[in-house]
Amino acid sequence: MPPATHRSQRESGAALEELRGWSSFLHLASELKLSRLARLAYPYRRRAALSIVAMVVVTLSGLAGPYLLSIAIDSGIRARDLDVLTTVVLAYVAVWLVNLAASYLQTFLTSWVGEHVIFDLRRQLFAHLQKLSLDFFSRQKAGWIVSRLTNDIDALEQLVTDGVTTLVTNSLTFIGAIVFLFILDWRLALATLTVMPLLFAATLWFRSRSARAYAEVRNRIGDVSAHLQESISGVRVLQAFRREQSDRRLLAAANARYRDANYRTVVQSGLYFPFVEFLSTAAVVIVLWYGGSLVDGRDLEIGVLVAFIAYLNSFFDPLQQLSQLYNTFQASMAAVQKVYTVLDTDPDMLDAPDAVELPDVRGTVELSNVTFGYDPDKPVLRDVDLTIPAGKTVALVGATGAGKSTVVKLLARFYDPQAGQVLVDGHDLRHVTQRSLREQLAVVPQEAFLFSGSVLDNIRFARPSADDDEVKRVARIVGVHDFVEGLPDGYDTEVQEGGSGLSTGQRQLISFARALLADPRILILDEATSSVDAESERRIERAMEVLFSGRTSIIVAHRLSTVRYADEIVVVDEGRIAEHGTHDELLAAGGRYADLYRDWEATGLAL
Repeated sequence: MPPATHRSQRESGAALEELRGWSSFLHLASELKLSRLARLAYPYRRRAALSIVAMVVVTLSGLAGPYLLSIAIDSGIRARDLDVLTTVVLAYVAVWLVNLAASYLQTFLTSWVGEHVIFDLRRQLFAHLQKLSLDFFSRQKAGWIVSRLTNDIDALEQLVTDGVTTLVTNSLTFIGAIVFLFILDWRLALATLTVMPLLFAATLWFRSRSARAYAEVRNRIGDVSAHLQESISGVRVLQAFRREQSDRRLLAAANARYRDANYRTVVQSGLYFPFVEFLSTAAVVIVLWYGGSLVDGRDLEIGVLVAFIAYLNSFFDPLQQLSQLYNTFQASMAAVQKVYTVLDTDPDMLDAPDAVELPDVRGTVELSNVTFGYDPDKPVLRDVDLTIPAGKTVALVGATGAGKSTVVKLLARFYDPQAGQVLVDGHDLRHVTQRSLREQLAVVPQEAFLFSGSVLDNIRFARPSADDDEVKRVARIVGVHDFVEGLPDGYDTEVQEGGSGLSTGQRQLISFARALLADPRILILDEATSSVDAESERRIERAMEVLFSGRTSIIVAHRLSTVRYADEIVVVDEGRIAEHGTHDELLAAGGRYADLYRDWEATGLAL
């Protein structure tokens, strides 16, 4: 096949690809993304309507200026009629005052509505994120999620505040300018339209490419945010393994991809907007040459020609403004798509339509024929049957990955089993509301997380209504009071992010106090002592004696020392209940527990 034919096919393919890109954008816009945004403005519809009225007034008053100028020149100055000139000047001042008042009203109302829409969207997105299951957060990087709440929402802010004003006023100005051009002189108007085919072609080229470019920009900024979040969270590991330089290279690569994506949008704008300016100048040249000849032949008034040139600016300037708005629109549409990707993610753990409030429970826990896997094709638990009587303490032990923590995640209803039932006092957890379940259940995880705020606030997090005396009473019971009093500001000491200013044992004791303040009927300790030193562990063990009293307690045990508080030990092995009984019974049986105990003794964890 001749080279020219290959080139022709490539060019045709490229043109088809551009058309597909443009069609995909139109399809995206038609997927109710904009209408969903518009619905957020519905509560503020009166102010929004008033702002649109103000925009119309601003546009009409702006368009009146050149027309008044033509009357002043032709009927006032050239005709030497001072009365007409005075009337036009007074009208011009009146129009200017109206324009000034309407501009202020338009800016205030549009910004007010826009900021409230952004506030509502961010709140809606955050509330939806809180409903999503743990599985969603395990699949998505924290930086990616934060980027949705920050970068993407910020990208929308410019659209719903300045963008709406730009769209309405410039669209009306463009249409009004065309009308006035034809009213003033249809011959000059037709002459001006000779540049429109080139302008139309350039606009199609710009839009087809910028749609893809701005989608790429949103992807790349999300990658950068995710990497930064990960690097900051793991800075101690980076420094410990001397990986700072390699991490900088990874960030530099992600940052370079973001820079290059942005650069492509700059190049496209740098080609398009100067070309529009060139066409605008070309139109003025055509009008001056052709209009000048008409004036010279006494076929056109000089005031009309001056007004016509003024309206040319009102014709081309809106096109440039709308094209610049298209840049904002593209960035916003890419951001909208990502925001609604999150909002359209259905929570896995919804309350059933007929869910009821879980009544005050005694605390009997039962797993009946439970099968569950984070990947349904790879079960972590298989046909598990387990009963924990109310008020008893049960320890779940087993090798890493055996399924111990999965049991407590099902009990807290972070997940539902694929088969079988999880029951509390005979109530299937799928048929009760999650809030009523978690009001009677507390989980102390392996890594105690503390929030920004004071120590007092962190303990009171479990029950915000508790007064200071109640918090301190619980702290004394758990054994946290003495070390808290020794902090610089006592209970008012500000906790650093994640509690990094405290030791692991101190953070864990605070989390125990938080759990005790909640006074749950069911308490879960998920390897809560696995990463503390011996002294902290002894304090935590004393706190456990208080925590376990009078409630159903489930311990996911890593250290065997924790197991001695249990009424029964359940051994989980490869997703099944291998055996259960007391410490002495299981040792005498010589089964899986006895093997684990010997391993623990060898490593010193049985102490």
